[in-house]
Amino acid sequence: MLELLQAHHRMGGAELARRLRVDERTVRRYAARLEDLGIPVVAERGRYGGYRLMPGFKLPPLMLTDDEATAVVLGLLAGRRVGLPGEATESALAKVQRVLPAALRERVQALQDTLGFTLAARDAQAPATAALLTLAEAARARRRVRLRYRSFKGGDSERDLDPYGLVFHSGRWYVTGHDHRSGEVRTFRVDRVVSAEPGQDTFDVPEDTDPVRHVTRALAGVPYAHDVEVWLETTLAEARRRIPPTVATLNDSEGGVLMTTRAERLDGMAQMLAGLGWPFAVRRPAELRQAVHDLADTLHTQADR
Repeated sequence: MLELLQAHHRMGGAELARRLRVDERTVRRYAARLEDLGIPVVAERGRYGGYRLMPGFKLPPLMLTDDEATAVVLGLLAGRRVGLPGEATESALAKVQRVLPAALRERVQALQDTLGFTLAARDAQAPATAALLTLAEAARARRRVRLRYRSFKGGDSERDLDPYGLVFHSGRWYVTGHDHRSGEVRTFRVDRVVSAEPGQDTFDVPEDTDPVRHVTRALAGVPYAHDVEVWLETTLAEARRRIPPTVATLNDSEGGVLMTTRAERLDGMAQMLAGLGWPFAVRRPAELRQAVHDLADTLHTQADR
């Protein structure tokens, strides 16, 4: 709204509502919020009333210290690297650089030009900003949303969701909450959300709810070809330090740790177990024992070369 008022001498409430895709009541609330922020918005009443900024008002220039400018640029560059929308980060970087003093702008540009990352760039599908912000608002206000969702097979479905929280993991955004269609707590990828419309119904979040834990466990339970159960001779704290929750579920068991997971390839699971370096016992499947034997034979062959 502030950008529109700066770009136009005066705008009617209906036109502002149309451009902002909100109702006129929300426009009035936005005007009051701008006033609270110290930005003088003049509201003209009557049939042809509208809104304008007080004559002579100009926003102050963006003032950032060297540390603050570096933090902003690093945050945007890192966000792009881990899979945040590339187009948005590029435009935000450009805007920040345009308003910086010349000397600081050159130093920040030097950082951007010479900075390297050991983390490979992710090419993740960015979610629609409108859906992301709607879900965030609904989760904070504990308001049920009507979700239109597209599955990985391309089929659309509609469902009512009580969003408990948003989680960003491995370059993707997820929303977790109570899905009224299945009657269970489910996890959905936000980039597959076609639309999200908040309703009037509210909900309570269970006390033990942890969206991050639920998402990581849900991802660890993605179906694979083999159910795996291995007993590890180590402590639960050490196992959790080495094995992420997205890889396996870990529980205390018989003086060690019981690791439960799913694997697409048993030879890869054998390599993982060997790489951990702890004594272990395969509970299931029996074919994993053979995969461990095969890995041992391969290592013997390599050692004798």
